[in-house]
Amino acid sequence: MPNVSDVEELARSRLRSLRTTLGYSLDELAERTNLSPSTISRIETGRRTLGLDVLVPLANALQVSLDVLFELPDNGDVIIRPVPHSSGARTTWPLSRPDGRTIAVKIRLEPSPGRPVQRVHPGHDWFVVLEGRVRLWLGDREIDVNAGEAAEFSTMTPHSFSAPYEPAELVMIFDREGQRAHVHQ
Repeated sequence: MPNVSDVEELARSRLRSLRTTLGYSLDELAERTNLSPSTISRIETGRRTLGLDVLVPLANALQVSLDVLFELPDNGDVIIRPVPHSSGARTTWPLSRPDGRTIAVKIRLEPSPGRPVQRVHPGHDWFVVLEGRVRLWLGDREIDVNAGEAAEFSTMTPHSFSAPYEPAELVMIFDREGQRAHVHQ
Protein backbone atom coordinates (compact mmCIF):
# COMPACT_ATOMS: atom_id res chain seq x y z
CA MET A 1 0.00 0.00 0.00
CA PRO A 2 1.59 3.30 -1.09
CA ASN A 3 1.90 6.14 1.41
CA VAL A 4 0.24 9.54 1.11
CA SER A 5 3.32 11.27 -0.31
CA ASP A 6 3.57 8.67 -3.12
CA VAL A 7 -0.08 9.25 -4.08
CA GLU A 8 0.39 13.03 -3.96
CA GLU A 9 3.50 12.76 -6.14
CA LEU A 10 1.52 10.66 -8.62
CA ALA A 11 -1.22 13.32 -8.79
CA ARG A 12 1.33 16.11 -9.24
CA SER A 13 3.08 14.19 -12.00
CA ARG A 14 -0.22 13.51 -13.77
CA LEU A 15 -1.26 17.16 -13.57
CA ARG A 16 1.99 18.27 -15.19
CA SER A 17 1.86 15.50 -17.82
CA LEU A 18 -1.74 16.32 -18.73
CA ARG A 19 -0.94 20.02 -18.98
CA THR A 20 2.06 19.50 -21.25
CA THR A 21 0.35 16.79 -23.33
CA LEU A 22 -2.58 19.13 -23.99
CA GLY A 23 -0.07 21.86 -24.91
CA TYR A 24 -0.98 24.33 -22.14
CA SER A 25 1.64 26.66 -20.75
CA LEU A 26 1.37 27.61 -17.07
CA ASP A 27 -0.16 30.93 -18.16
CA GLU A 28 -2.76 29.26 -20.41
CA LEU A 29 -3.82 26.82 -17.70
CA ALA A 30 -3.95 29.67 -15.21
CA GLU A 31 -6.44 31.50 -17.44
CA ARG A 32 -8.63 28.39 -17.62
CA THR A 33 -8.60 27.84 -13.84
CA ASN A 34 -8.45 31.32 -12.29
CA LEU A 35 -5.33 30.18 -10.45
CA SER A 36 -2.00 31.95 -10.79
CA PRO A 37 0.77 30.41 -12.91
CA SER A 38 3.02 30.36 -9.83
CA THR A 39 0.35 28.43 -7.84
CA ILE A 40 0.13 25.82 -10.59
CA SER A 41 3.91 25.57 -10.74
CA ARG A 42 4.13 25.13 -6.95
CA ILE A 43 1.44 22.43 -7.11
CA GLU A 44 3.31 20.54 -9.84
CA THR A 45 6.64 20.76 -8.01
CA GLY A 46 5.34 19.90 -4.55
CA ARG A 47 5.85 23.31 -2.96
CA ARG A 48 2.09 23.75 -2.36
CA THR A 49 -0.33 21.36 -0.72
CA LEU A 50 -2.93 19.61 -2.79
CA GLY A 51 -6.41 20.75 -1.83
CA LEU A 52 -9.82 20.59 -3.43
CA ASP A 53 -9.70 24.36 -3.93
CA VAL A 54 -6.99 23.87 -6.58
CA LEU A 55 -7.55 20.28 -7.68
CA VAL A 56 -11.16 20.74 -8.81
CA PRO A 57 -10.46 23.69 -11.17
CA LEU A 58 -7.33 21.98 -12.52
CA ALA A 59 -9.13 18.69 -13.17
CA ASN A 60 -12.02 20.54 -14.85
CA ALA A 61 -9.68 22.56 -17.07
CA LEU A 62 -7.76 19.40 -18.04
CA GLN A 63 -11.06 17.54 -18.62
CA VAL A 64 -10.38 14.68 -16.21
CA SER A 65 -12.05 13.52 -13.03
CA LEU A 66 -10.31 13.72 -9.68
CA ASP A 67 -10.11 9.92 -9.47
CA VAL A 68 -7.93 9.90 -12.61
CA LEU A 69 -5.37 12.03 -10.79
CA PHE A 70 -5.17 9.69 -7.79
CA GLU A 71 -5.82 6.28 -9.34
CA LEU A 72 -2.96 3.92 -8.55
CA PRO A 73 -1.50 2.19 -11.59
CA ASP A 74 -2.34 -1.48 -11.96
CA ASN A 75 -0.09 -2.83 -14.67
CA GLY A 76 -0.36 -6.45 -13.57
CA ASP A 77 -2.12 -8.15 -16.44
CA VAL A 78 -2.29 -5.74 -19.37
CA ILE A 79 -3.68 -8.30 -21.82
CA ILE A 80 -7.41 -8.25 -22.51
CA ARG A 81 -8.80 -11.61 -23.53
CA PRO A 82 -12.09 -10.91 -25.28
CA VAL A 83 -14.90 -13.43 -25.03
CA PRO A 84 -17.48 -13.26 -27.84
CA HIS A 85 -21.15 -12.57 -27.09
CA SER A 86 -23.71 -13.23 -29.85
CA SER A 87 -27.18 -11.82 -30.28
CA GLY A 88 -29.02 -12.26 -33.56
CA ALA A 89 -26.86 -11.09 -36.47
CA ARG A 90 -24.30 -9.45 -34.16
CA THR A 91 -21.28 -10.82 -32.27
CA THR A 92 -19.33 -8.53 -29.95
CA TRP A 93 -15.93 -8.84 -28.28
CA PRO A 94 -15.13 -6.35 -25.49
CA LEU A 95 -11.68 -4.86 -26.11
CA SER A 96 -11.39 -2.75 -22.95
CA ARG A 97 -11.71 -3.29 -19.25
CA PRO A 98 -15.27 -3.08 -17.90
CA ASP A 99 -14.39 -0.33 -15.41
CA GLY A 100 -13.02 2.17 -17.93
CA ARG A 101 -14.75 5.40 -18.98
CA THR A 102 -14.31 4.65 -22.67
CA ILE A 103 -15.42 1.33 -24.12
CA ALA A 104 -13.90 -0.37 -27.17
CA VAL A 105 -15.72 -3.28 -28.79
CA LYS A 106 -15.08 -5.35 -31.88
CA ILE A 107 -18.33 -6.18 -33.67
CA ARG A 108 -19.06 -8.71 -36.40
CA LEU A 109 -22.28 -8.13 -38.30
CA GLU A 110 -23.96 -10.77 -40.41
CA PRO A 111 -25.94 -9.51 -43.41
CA SER A 112 -29.48 -8.51 -42.53
CA PRO A 113 -32.17 -7.08 -44.79
CA GLY A 114 -34.08 -3.93 -43.99
CA ARG A 115 -33.56 -0.99 -41.73
CA PRO A 116 -32.64 -1.79 -38.12
CA VAL A 117 -34.30 0.03 -35.22
CA GLN A 118 -32.62 3.38 -34.65
CA ARG A 119 -31.70 4.60 -31.17
CA VAL A 120 -30.77 7.91 -29.58
CA HIS A 121 -28.53 8.48 -26.54
CA PRO A 122 -26.17 11.17 -25.21
CA GLY A 123 -22.63 11.36 -26.58
CA HIS A 124 -20.71 10.50 -29.74
CA ASP A 125 -19.93 7.18 -31.41
CA TRP A 126 -16.87 6.39 -33.48
CA PHE A 127 -16.15 3.25 -35.47
CA VAL A 128 -13.70 1.98 -38.07
CA VAL A 129 -14.61 -0.79 -40.50
CA LEU A 130 -12.02 -3.57 -40.56
CA GLU A 131 -13.66 -5.80 -43.14
CA GLY A 132 -16.67 -5.58 -45.46
CA ARG A 133 -19.11 -2.69 -45.62
CA VAL A 134 -21.21 -1.23 -42.83
CA ARG A 135 -24.37 0.70 -43.57
CA LEU A 136 -24.80 3.54 -41.09
CA TRP A 137 -28.40 4.62 -40.72
CA LEU A 138 -28.20 8.21 -39.47
CA GLY A 139 -31.64 9.79 -39.25
CA ASP A 140 -33.06 9.65 -42.80
CA ARG A 141 -29.64 9.05 -44.36
CA GLU A 142 -28.04 5.76 -45.43
CA ILE A 143 -24.25 5.97 -45.46
CA ASP A 144 -22.04 3.10 -46.60
CA VAL A 145 -18.74 2.93 -44.73
CA ASN A 146 -16.18 0.65 -46.40
CA ALA A 147 -13.22 -1.28 -44.99
CA GLY A 148 -10.52 1.17 -43.90
CA GLU A 149 -12.97 4.03 -43.44
CA ALA A 150 -14.24 5.44 -40.16
CA ALA A 151 -17.34 7.32 -39.05
CA GLU A 152 -17.99 9.65 -36.12
CA PHE A 153 -21.36 11.16 -35.29
CA SER A 154 -23.56 12.62 -32.59
CA THR A 155 -25.67 9.95 -30.97
CA MET A 156 -28.52 12.38 -30.41
CA THR A 157 -29.37 11.71 -34.06
CA PRO A 158 -31.34 8.47 -34.42
CA HIS A 159 -28.83 5.87 -35.61
CA SER A 160 -28.13 2.20 -36.19
CA PHE A 161 -25.89 0.14 -38.44
CA SER A 162 -26.00 -3.10 -40.37
CA ALA A 163 -24.10 -5.21 -42.88
CA PRO A 164 -26.08 -4.89 -46.12
CA TYR A 165 -24.45 -7.52 -48.38
CA GLU A 166 -21.76 -9.56 -46.66
CA PRO A 167 -20.40 -10.01 -43.14
CA ALA A 168 -18.60 -6.94 -41.79
CA GLU A 169 -16.28 -6.32 -38.86
CA LEU A 170 -15.73 -3.04 -37.10
CA VAL A 171 -14.19 -1.62 -33.95
CA MET A 172 -16.38 0.85 -32.10
CA ILE A 173 -15.43 3.25 -29.32
CA PHE A 174 -17.98 4.95 -27.08
CA ASP A 175 -18.66 6.05 -23.51
CA ARG A 176 -20.85 4.40 -20.85
CA GLU A 177 -24.07 5.74 -22.42
CA GLY A 178 -23.03 4.21 -25.74
CA GLN A 179 -22.27 0.90 -24.04
CA ARG A 180 -25.81 0.71 -22.68
CA ALA A 181 -27.27 1.58 -26.08
CA HIS A 182 -25.12 -0.64 -28.33
CA VAL A 183 -23.74 -3.58 -26.38
CA HIS A 184 -26.85 -4.36 -24.36
CA GLN A 185 -29.50 -4.00 -27.08
